[in-house]
Amino acid sequence: MESTSLLRFLFLILGALLLLLFSRYWVHLPYPPSDKADFLDCTRYSPWCNSKNRIKSKFHPHLTQSSSKSATTSTRDHEYDVPRHPLDPLTVQEINTARSILHAYPPFSSSPSSLAIHSLSLDEPPKPTVLNWRPGDTLPRRRAAVVARFRGDPYVLSVDLSSGTVTRQPVPASGFPTMTVDDMTSSIWAPLADSAFNRSVLARGVRLSDLACLPISLGWFGTREEGRRLIKIQCYSAEGTANFYMRPIEGLTVVLDMDTKEVVNISDVGRDIAIPKSAGTDYRYDVVAAQNGAPKIRPLNPISIEQPAGPSFVVEGGHVVKWAGWEFHLKADARAGLVVSAASAVDPETGEKRAVMYKGFTSELFVPYMDPTDAWYFKTYMDAGEYGFGLQAMPLVRLNDCPRNAYYMDGVFPAADGRPYIQSNMVCLFERYAGDIGWRHSESPITGMEIREVRPKVTLVARMAASVANYDYIVDWEFQTDGLIRVKVGLSGILMVKGTSYSHMNQVSPKQDMYGTLLSENVIGVIHDHYITFHLDMDVDGVENSFVKVDIARQDTNPGESPRTSYLKATRHVAKTEKDAQIRLKLYAPKEYHIINPSKTTKLGNPVGYKVVPAGTAASLLDPNDPPQLRGAFTNNQIWVTPYNKSEEWAGGLFVYQSKGDDTLAVWSERDRPIENKDIVVWYTMGFHHVPCQEDFPIMPTVFSSFDLKPVNFFERNPILRAPPNMEKDLPVCTAAATA
Repeated sequence: MESTSLLRFLFLILGALLLLLFSRYWVHLPYPPSDKADFLDCTRYSPWCNSKNRIKSKFHPHLTQSSSKSATTSTRDHEYDVPRHPLDPLTVQEINTARSILHAYPPFSSSPSSLAIHSLSLDEPPKPTVLNWRPGDTLPRRRAAVVARFRGDPYVLSVDLSSGTVTRQPVPASGFPTMTVDDMTSSIWAPLADSAFNRSVLARGVRLSDLACLPISLGWFGTREEGRRLIKIQCYSAEGTANFYMRPIEGLTVVLDMDTKEVVNISDVGRDIAIPKSAGTDYRYDVVAAQNGAPKIRPLNPISIEQPAGPSFVVEGGHVVKWAGWEFHLKADARAGLVVSAASAVDPETGEKRAVMYKGFTSELFVPYMDPTDAWYFKTYMDAGEYGFGLQAMPLVRLNDCPRNAYYMDGVFPAADGRPYIQSNMVCLFERYAGDIGWRHSESPITGMEIREVRPKVTLVARMAASVANYDYIVDWEFQTDGLIRVKVGLSGILMVKGTSYSHMNQVSPKQDMYGTLLSENVIGVIHDHYITFHLDMDVDGVENSFVKVDIARQDTNPGESPRTSYLKATRHVAKTEKDAQIRLKLYAPKEYHIINPSKTTKLGNPVGYKVVPAGTAASLLDPNDPPQLRGAFTNNQIWVTPYNKSEEWAGGLFVYQSKGDDTLAVWSERDRPIENKDIVVWYTMGFHHVPCQEDFPIMPTVFSSFDLKPVNFFERNPILRAPPNMEKDLPVCTAAATA
């Protein structure tokens, strides 16, 4: 019996080694010569790709300039895309061109296979060049911004795609570039080559065939972690469920050298903690239905938005969106996810197209967990800078992620070897009407006027969803007809949980800190925060803007002046420098935050502007000198304002992985540069404190929060005054298949 077990163990080890070697070889497998040899077949590359992603993309029949009026969805071949706008992302051909230039560039030319591409995206033209460009003009020179590593050394490069010139840029003092998908996938297999790791797994009663592992960034906690790229691997049992996250192998942590795949250290401190059961953890519809039988609550009837005359928006050239006076450029990005650029609104009074925002995107996400123990203290993720927020974006699910009337966009990204691949259906665009009201007024009968005027609120939503391992983030940019932009983030997916010996709260001492909530037998949901920092390059009616704090404070009346003893007064203060504009929100010291163009006024003399309208948010409570908070210091304030600088886009710095926090928004802002009447960037951080509860098990209902960019004296009057009401004659008449 013992010899049989030993043979089975050796067979599993050999199988794991072969699988590891094969998977690593498969990624770099040479391609047969053909006219499409430089286009990555991502079925060879990433588990997030499928064969449909290779070249084809779905497009709405009403939205392409060359589309027919048929009701069928057309397809487009990304291999032959060409840029039509200065901000269009790099095409398949351009990525291949950049790759060829890099392979010929010394020192990479000596061993092109040793070159790892961590980022290859459009190096955007200078802002004045983009602002002066008009449709029909020749496109500015196309350049690629490249972050790469070669034989352990990092490179930041700008590649001119026409001339082939490569220009080196400064490299950050600390940290490493965003991980590639190859980094992540190869790292999770690497521990299987270590016999001590396999023995620890088998000792927990987990078969290697049921093992599911995650690559976990380890932050920065001192000099012992410097000098090489390290990653921590923790694993789960997938036996009996798709939701392996609920079955952690608690206390088993592998420290791995990401470059050599050497196991540096194994910490195994939780052998006495049972692996939670699989029963009741699955979330798939068919499995849940089979396990739980008929629902106890009557399901909802299907619902859909119909547009008998087609959508009201158009997409020109694949990226320029026009809707209800709005015009903006929309594209997918490997790090930011979704980028909205060149947003302008048509003035309903004059017909003039007026600038609102040059560029807006998710700059960084900071997710610190609140458990200081050995297997958890390092879980302080930077999801954009470490993992690539766009790289984690999954294809959106039609009719569920996005409604029937949605239009879809793909992302075109480079793999680690520089070959392009497609993230299909990464972004959707749709009009939303949920029965909300744009404006209304009904006159009281006492006036003798029978007036009932109401306008429906229809909005346009650009959406992406990223699944960063267990957590799912939904990001919406919602454009409204009254000039408002709402930026909305939803949190869903699956909790990262901790295994425990507790199965009931009566086992827990009042003095025992579990660092979370008991969600199920042997499962603790650990308390954590989410911070999402947005980069908002506002150009309100032009480039030169100012940031105004409008203090709302109580004013006391003079004795005998009025029956009232107090009222509220608004006082405006123009921020002169960056430190003047560092804002921590306070409920009992309210302010409004305006971005104005002091050189443009309304007919009444008010400066035109937009304001940031905060919604529910959370502030970091961590010690400012705690290593994770040093790296995440961009969350120390909810609002920052900096002068425009093309090199300052990522709030956590260009190199985030294992960085020390020496290249962040908080560091830049300490220079206290002038911001009055300048080209300025506003940074806004949304925050969530998450104390898990049993309703979050086994998968979380989505929680949303948002903030608004709202016009303030931008228009002369209500910009949707002329909007028509809904009429029965304009709407389809649908008959239910069965009545309730």
